[in-house]
Amino acid sequence: MNQRDVDAALVARVQRGDKRAFDLLVLKYQRKIMRLLSRMIRDPADIEDVTQEAFVKAYRALPQFRGDSAFYTWLYRIAINTARNWQAAHGRRPLTTSVVENSDGETFDEIDNLTDNSTPESMLASRQIADTVTAAMQALPEELRTAIVLREIEGMTYEDIAQTMGCPIGTVRSRIFRAREAIAAQLRSVLGSDHDTDRRW
Repeated sequence: MNQRDVDAALVARVQRGDKRAFDLLVLKYQRKIMRLLSRMIRDPADIEDVTQEAFVKAYRALPQFRGDSAFYTWLYRIAINTARNWQAAHGRRPLTTSVVENSDGETFDEIDNLTDNSTPESMLASRQIADTVTAAMQALPEELRTAIVLREIEGMTYEDIAQTMGCPIGTVRSRIFRAREAIAAQLRSVLGSDHDTDRRW
């Protein structure tokens, strides 16, 4: 039984009135949703509030969920829309936090492998690279930033990202390509042309 099947079984239980099944879904995805929203919202308390609101919206909408997409894809879409609504209501610009520091080592790990030892010089270089990636992501238009975060940080497939963002797969591929190109261009300015900055992006 794969994760999608497990989620579908839990959703079916929720739809039959089993609230404990929804608690299991919350436990499973709360951390991922909060990590996703931390790329869009700065304050931890606000992240918690928006996460909770997203789960409330998901719970209320679950009776209409038909399983056309994976549950987590559907949930991510709700979370992103909830965060956008929160940003609009509070007059906030989207935020991208430090990917390297907050990704729990799940992505961007090759940044740490660009240097072979932990000398002060190499540590400074790694910090400069991390800061460059962060700044490059902050400068991206929202649709590019969302696409690259879902792909590189959340590890979602192109199909799931397309469903989450409500656009064709070709558009997702284009957005991710453009985001990678923009980030690689910034990295080239730091590393110089001798480094293969497109290796990760």
